[in-house]
Amino acid sequence: MTKITVPALPESVADATLVTWHKQAGDFVEKNENLLDLETDKVVLEVPAPEAGILLQVLKNNGDVVTQGEVLAILETAVSGDEPEQQPVETESHGATGLSPAVRRLVSEKHLDPATIPASGKSGRLTKGDVLDFLSKHDVTDTVETATKATRVQKPEEAAKPKQLEPEFASNNANLRPEQRVPMTRLRAKVAERLLQAQQNAAMLTTFNEVNMQAVIDLRSQYKARFEQKHKIKLGLMSFFVKAAIEGLKRFPTVNASIDEGDIIYHGYYDIGIAVSTERGLIVPVLRDADQLDFAGIEKSIADFGEKARAGKLSYDDLNGGTFTITNGGIFGSMLSTPILNPPQCAILGMHAIKERPVVENGEIVIRPIMYVALSYDHRLIDGREAVQFLVTIKECLESPAHLLLNI
Repeated sequence: MTKITVPALPESVADATLVTWHKQAGDFVEKNENLLDLETDKVVLEVPAPEAGILLQVLKNNGDVVTQGEVLAILETAVSGDEPEQQPVETESHGATGLSPAVRRLVSEKHLDPATIPASGKSGRLTKGDVLDFLSKHDVTDTVETATKATRVQKPEEAAKPKQLEPEFASNNANLRPEQRVPMTRLRAKVAERLLQAQQNAAMLTTFNEVNMQAVIDLRSQYKARFEQKHKIKLGLMSFFVKAAIEGLKRFPTVNASIDEGDIIYHGYYDIGIAVSTERGLIVPVLRDADQLDFAGIEKSIADFGEKARAGKLSYDDLNGGTFTITNGGIFGSMLSTPILNPPQCAILGMHAIKERPVVENGEIVIRPIMYVALSYDHRLIDGREAVQFLVTIKECLESPAHLLLNI
């Protein structure tokens, strides 16, 4: 017997919420197969099976709050061999006489009735070879696909979403005003707490500027094919903004600093947080030592964060820290916004949608792709002059990318 326990939690995390069991009592599980998901304030942790065996007993239910080391379930592991000789297991629904764990797993995965499979083992026992021989002679694809769709495990992010009302309900009950109450996820609650903290504890102010994106767009158009061919990643806009932000942070170190009670902490490194909106809520993975990354390295890291975020695989190391944050509301069509600080950081840069607008160049009105940018900052530490000059640096670097490429 093996106890399945809550894994070690980060130092700043006291407990976790059990979101979803992927297995039920009596199911066979493979070694390292994910048994359940635990949600913390930042990430979802998977709890894998330490060994192959039968999930004998489930001790905690979905929604339970658990702490580090707490027992979640009991796993009965195989002693030896692929098909260990254990006590026969009665399968009431099929009337089977006794199945080894390997056979039970196989018929369960293929959704077969053991009673319909000819048995050749001792005392009429069904063997793994009998099941494989049956599968080779019968087409069970349709049955498997149908059963798989019917028994698909609900993902944590789906469980957290309010279920949509059926169209029939709305049409047949037009006079009703339905509501649904669902618990706030741990991540959503933490985001709410931090946003309130930022508004209550910081003297937050926002300054704006506009950037002519023509030079960046032309540069991307000219080299994007060669860039992708060489680095196996697309050249996006975010790498330009990360590079421009780092140049601004080097010129104005206060924007890269943070406040710790009565002290100012000046960071001699550049860990840039990239705000990502997921179905579970807002998360901010961090590009460590971003000043040491080239354009390809930045793009690859951001793409990797995106894949991890969608799969719920981001770790605490991916999310901890950060000295400055960039958020891009433009991907959702935002024209202008005032981003909220990500404590304990003292500044955050907001990107927005690029729109063609009339501008004056050399006394003539021309159409150019313009983006409004916003810098929200803590006025307790950053003066308006520094904030404005920081945004001007961003503008200069993007309107003349030679600044970034030649480090001038």
